[in-house]
Amino acid sequence: MKFIHTADIHLDSPLCGLASYQNAPAQALRGASREAFTRLVDAAIDEAVDFMVIAGDLYDGNWRDYNTGHFFVREMGRLNQAGIPVYLLYGNHDAESEMTRRLTLPANVHLFDSRKAITHKIEALRVALHGRSFKEAATTENLALGYPAAVPGWLNIGVLHTALEGYAAHARYAPCSVQELQAKAYDYWALGHVHEYAVLSEAPWVVFPGNLQGRHIREAGPRGAVMVTASEAGIQSVERLIVDVLRWERLEVEVGGAADLPAVVSLAGQALEALLLAQTGAWPLAVRVTLVGRTPAHGALFGLEAQLREEVLAQAAALSGDRLWIEKLRIETTPALDAAQISARADAIADLQALLAEVPQDGDFMRSLTEDLQQLTAKAPLELIDALPEFKAIRAGDMAGIVAAVTPALLAQLAQAEQGQAGT
Repeated sequence: MKFIHTADIHLDSPLCGLASYQNAPAQALRGASREAFTRLVDAAIDEAVDFMVIAGDLYDGNWRDYNTGHFFVREMGRLNQAGIPVYLLYGNHDAESEMTRRLTLPANVHLFDSRKAITHKIEALRVALHGRSFKEAATTENLALGYPAAVPGWLNIGVLHTALEGYAAHARYAPCSVQELQAKAYDYWALGHVHEYAVLSEAPWVVFPGNLQGRHIREAGPRGAVMVTASEAGIQSVERLIVDVLRWERLEVEVGGAADLPAVVSLAGQALEALLLAQTGAWPLAVRVTLVGRTPAHGALFGLEAQLREEVLAQAAALSGDRLWIEKLRIETTPALDAAQISARADAIADLQALLAEVPQDGDFMRSLTEDLQQLTAKAPLELIDALPEFKAIRAGDMAGIVAAVTPALLAQLAQAEQGQAGT
C-alpha cells in the first residue's frame, strides 16, 4: 500500500514584494504553486497510490476569486477518476474563519471536522485516519489531546496541523510534543504547518513533508511531499517526492583572492556556473548571492551592491538565459587587514582608524553629521534610496552603525591607494 502525505501547498500564494525585484520571473513564480500541485497529482496517478493526505494550508487564506477553488476541484476530479481518495484537513491559513468562499468538492475528498477530532476509515485497507481541522486561524489549544484511540489491528494515521514545540519561525498553533504524539500509539503522524522537511521520529513516524513549492529565499532548496509505503507489518518506508518547479538557492562566493571588482564578478560567474552544473534537473533557479572572505577588494565594493548585482545578472544571463535569476546580492566581505593589523602600522591610516573609533562618542559631531546626511538623503531620488541600505539607516538616525560600516571600507580603500602609489 502507498499513500502521499503533503501539506502547506498555499495555492495562489500572492508572493508579497515580488514587484520590487528587478527582472523577476513573475509569471513563473505566480504559477509555481499550481504547477507543483499538478505534478503531485500526476505522481499520485502514475504511482497508483491508494490515497492522499493533505495536512493543512491547502490555500493561502481566502481566494481573490473562484479560480483558485476551480483549479483545486479540477485536480481532485482527476484523482477521483483514478479512484484515489483524498483526506483533507484545514490549517490556520484555510481555517473556517479564514474562508468565505466554498465549492462543492468531488466525492473522493473527505474533510476532517473542525468541531472535534474524527476518524475516517478505509475498510478495504484497514486504515484509520484521525484528524481535526482548524475552526479559527489562531488555534492555540493542544488538539492532539482530543484525538481518538488507535483502532486495534489497523494502520492508524494521525493528521495534524501543528507547530509542535521549538519551531520559533512558525506561529505556535496547536502546540504539542513528539512524546504526546507517540503516546497515541498511531503508526504515522502526517503533520503540516512547518515548511521544512523533517522526520522527528520513526517509532512511530512523525513527519513534516515541508511545503510543496518554495515561495521566497527563506524556503530554499528542494520542496515537495512524501511517499509512504506500508504493509500489514506497519510503515515500511518514507521517501521524499520532489515536485517543485522553481527553486530558491543561497550561494556563498568566496572572493578572498580577488583584488578588484572585475575579479569579484569573475569569481561570482564561476560559482554560478558550478551551481548550474550541480543541478539534477532543469528547473529555474532564483539565487541569493553573498560575497564573503577577507579580500583586498573590500573597500572597492562598499556601496556597490546595485552595480554588482547588475554585473552578476549579466553573468547569469550569459550562462543560461532565463534559467538563472539573481534575487539579491549581498556583500559580507571583510578587509584584508583587520583593525589590529592597521593599528600596528603606526602611520596616518592607523591614526585615522583611531580617530574614527572615537567618533560615535562625540555627541555634537554625530548630531551635526546626522543632520547633514539627512538633508542629503532627502534630496536623493527614490531609486538611489532603494539601492543603498545605508540611506535608510541615515534616515533612521543610525549614524553609529553607518560609521562602523564605513570605517573598514574607507581604511581599506586608503591602504589600497597607498600601495598603488608605492608601486609607481
